[in-house]
Amino acid sequence: MSSTSDDGSNATPPPPKADLAPPTPTSAKADFHPALVVSNIKNHIPLVLDMETDRYGTWAELFHIHARSHRVLHHIVPSTDKPPPAVTDPTYDQWATLDSIVLQWIYSTISLDLLSTVMEPNSTALAAWERLADIFHDNQNARAVALEQEFSSVRMETFPNVTTYCQRLKTLSD
Repeated sequence: MSSTSDDGSNATPPPPKADLAPPTPTSAKADFHPALVVSNIKNHIPLVLDMETDRYGTWAELFHIHARSHRVLHHIVPSTDKPPPAVTDPTYDQWATLDSIVLQWIYSTISLDLLSTVMEPNSTALAAWERLADIFHDNQNARAVALEQEFSSVRMETFPNVTTYCQRLKTLSD
């Protein structure tokens, strides 16, 4: 039995609705990682880490939050349950790409002086992260003494208002 159109000619029936279903996602889309979306790290970590202001604690916390939200925290915090894959592992290429992205984030958010100190050929994000931590923690006792002395010598009359004075004390305290 054939179907006929209004004008009496034979017509092919329309395809069933199942044939119009959207295509399934490709494996490339399934492998897409959220860290690949970040085009400017300075939009997420707005401060530059340097030795003069010594905002390491704030910088490191912002970096941790960003790395956690983009599922790359294991690139800066060593994990015994998720070590880096071997070069022969099929996931190594993606791991190396993500590690390079995190390394770029680190390099882009530190001063040129720190960059020249911590940058090494063929480094990993974890190695750079640990070098920075060592720089800021090695002189922790001497830095604490200097900050305590600076904190005790801050005088309110040298600031234009109470808010600026309190912000300076908070910065030194942090």
